[in-house]
Amino acid sequence: MSFADLGLSDKVLQAVTTAGYTEPTPIQAQAIPHVLARRDVLGIAQTGTGKTAAFTLPMLTMLETGRARARMPRTLILEPTRELAAQVEENFERYGTNHKLNVALIIGGVSFADQDAKLTRGTDVLIATPGRLLDHFERGKLLLTGVELLVIDEADRMLDMGFIPDIERIVKMVPFTRQTLFFSATMPPEIERLADMFLHNPQRVEVARPASTATTIEQRLVATGAEGHEKRKVLRHLIRSASELQNGIIFCNRKRDVAQLQRSLTSHGFNAAALHGDMDQRARMAALDGFRSGEVPLLVASDVAARGLDIPAVSHVFNFDVPHHPEDYVHRIGRTGRAGRSGQAFTLASRSDERSLSAIESLIGQPIAWLDGDLASVSDEVEGDEPRRRRGSRRAKETKGGEETKSGGRSTERSAAPASESPRSENRSRGGRRPAAERSRADAPRRDPVREPEPVAVAPSAPPAPPRELAREPVRSAPERARGERRPPRRDEDGETPVGLGSHVPAFLLKPTGFGKSK
Repeated sequence: MSFADLGLSDKVLQAVTTAGYTEPTPIQAQAIPHVLARRDVLGIAQTGTGKTAAFTLPMLTMLETGRARARMPRTLILEPTRELAAQVEENFERYGTNHKLNVALIIGGVSFADQDAKLTRGTDVLIATPGRLLDHFERGKLLLTGVELLVIDEADRMLDMGFIPDIERIVKMVPFTRQTLFFSATMPPEIERLADMFLHNPQRVEVARPASTATTIEQRLVATGAEGHEKRKVLRHLIRSASELQNGIIFCNRKRDVAQLQRSLTSHGFNAAALHGDMDQRARMAALDGFRSGEVPLLVASDVAARGLDIPAVSHVFNFDVPHHPEDYVHRIGRTGRAGRSGQAFTLASRSDERSLSAIESLIGQPIAWLDGDLASVSDEVEGDEPRRRRGSRRAKETKGGEETKSGGRSTERSAAPASESPRSENRSRGGRRPAAERSRADAPRRDPVREPEPVAVAPSAPPAPPRELAREPVRSAPERARGERRPPRRDEDGETPVGLGSHVPAFLLKPTGFGKSK
């Protein structure tokens, strides 16, 4: 079957031929006729099988008639990441060379003004991430009442990234009569329930078993028993010994590990770039462009690069961390072995990853072979740490006739003192410090024994106590209170103790006011 048999327009067929494609992939051959027939489609296929072109080509054919209006896009494509959205825009530029369509990319990290200008001119194809799309809608710069076709790409990734509430809100904004397309490499039960909510009598297109891996990828597990330095050392050995290594993507679970591993590889002479979600958009695109062009052979990335990135020439994938979700493993290794090419995928695993490995093998339906030995020969201790019982036994070690202590990293041995000699006097005579226990007892506040209060006899002829005002102590400043000093009593000019302000009455208080004079 050729592309001409799918019902595409002549302009689209000419662009496909110019791009060098002659036969459609299975997902394209089955999905394109249903899309052109205006039916909802639920597409499931392996990553790297051409799902993007499966909805891009029929959309170009359908958009040849009609005209876009200001702030009212005709079609809407939702992507979970900025990189995927930019990649879909590249597909429209490649296959839409013979069309005069306005394509707008609405993603984060880009100026709102430039995006508003594109929306104002009228948009035939709007490619967006959910967050930035809702920002424009809330600002009153966008209306979704004219959307004729809605595409939700990588639906399972939308679930993992927490975009499902935003997707449900967006779906309520578009017309009920729209056409909806779902495409994903995996389809967990949660996504299937959401698809039943969004799709109306969909045509299910499944060209491969969900979450299956391509047969062109050679998968291997590498046993490693340590984190940090030792694990990075194993990775460097794999990169140096890999056969026919042209370029490779190294995946980590955490963003901070991406930056740390990239710095480590660079310090050991490797040309590597980093890519994760906390980087600004310009740095992310620069790293991705450098990897695509071959300027940077190694790309250390988080799962932001695991979904849908079309880089056909990736020869190796290294999983520095075993992914927490089994579906992420399928997407990660799917970056290699694309378009019929062969690829290799290595996963570094320790004993703590046994449960995740079992879930991955259960999902893909086949065991993954080990490269050199399995986890049985690997220690589960982390480099630089000792087992707790070993450290505890060392602390509890006792010597005959003495006691061993640790102080500042040096062990000092002190022999037991005779019972007749006081340890305190011996310690002071040698000029040394007192033991910690003795110092804590000596420095602790002393407590007087509780005594019964003694009765106080009061003479009946005792003079009464002076008034409280006369017995008041002079006011002291803060430094005096800190030093425990008492301020000397104030004296007036005549040497007497002043009453009230004394002779230090301000002049404005002595000025006559004029009140009380008779007229």
